[in-house]
Order: sequence, then C-alpha cells, then structure tokens
Amino acid sequence: MNVLFLCTGNSCRSLMGEAIFNHLAPEGWRAISAGSKPLGRLNSGAVALLEQEGISTEGYYSKSWNDLPLTPDIVLSVCGNAANETCPVYLGGALRSHWGVEDPAHAEGTEEEIKAAFMTAYRILRYRIEQFLALPLDELKDDRERLKAELDRLGNLLP
Repeated sequence: MNVLFLCTGNSCRSLMGEAIFNHLAPEGWRAISAGSKPLGRLNSGAVALLEQEGISTEGYYSKSWNDLPLTPDIVLSVCGNAANETCPVYLGGALRSHWGVEDPAHAEGTEEEIKAAFMTAYRILRYRIEQFLALPLDELKDDRERLKAELDRLGNLLP
C-alpha cells in the first residue's frame, strides 16, 4: 500500500510523516509526501530533527501533488489547509483522513522553544504512525470502511 502525507508546503510535517513512515513500515508499505503549493525546499529544522533521530531524508524533496510517482491508496493530510482543499481527481479513489499537527515551521520564541515545537510535531506523527502500523493491516487493507474508521481515530491520538 502507498500512503501520501499531504500538506500545503510539503517542507516540514508531510516530510516528517513520509520519513518516519518509511523508517518504520513493513515490506510492501511505502509513504510519499506532497503539497498543493510546495515550497520547493525542505525545512532545515525538520531535516535536522529526523537526522538526529536516525531517520534518513536522503532522496526526499518538496514536490507537488500533481507530480507524484504513484497513486496513493491512503491520503493523510497533516495540516488544516490541505484537509480543506479539493484533491486532484486522480486521488479520488484513495481513503482520506486528517491527522492535523501544529506547524513547527511557524513556531516563534527561543531556539529551545522552536526545537520543542519540532519535537512535539515529530512525537505526534511518530506515535500515530506507530499506532497505524500496529493495526492488523492484512485484514484492514481489504476492509475500506473499517480502515477509514481506524485512520480517523488515529488522527486524534496524542502521545
């Protein structure tokens, strides 16, 4: 199965979702990320945090949802803007769920406060992804209704 982490700018939260998911996912599951209005660069704070956590970002880049190399089975929006946007037609068959996470790229304050905002976003995404991967995925991949309900439930969990 292919999972798309979607955010408007595709530089921070969706990148973290993609990298964490691919780091933890079982064989046959893959994540990609994209944005409706990609910034064209990855957020340096997100990249630094992922590397600190031992998660590779090699090969990742900010891209448009119009330039995906594959069609996702699941679309997880991680920002409010992306949740409310109309997705391209080719994403119509994908299961969609909103996993909103506060954007650490807009955090203000001391360097420590900004780093803490990135860590909070990372922990929320990682926790939800771990819970997702702990589900009986072999059963759920053929039960779209139940999978959608689980995705929606997970989108509200906090570590």
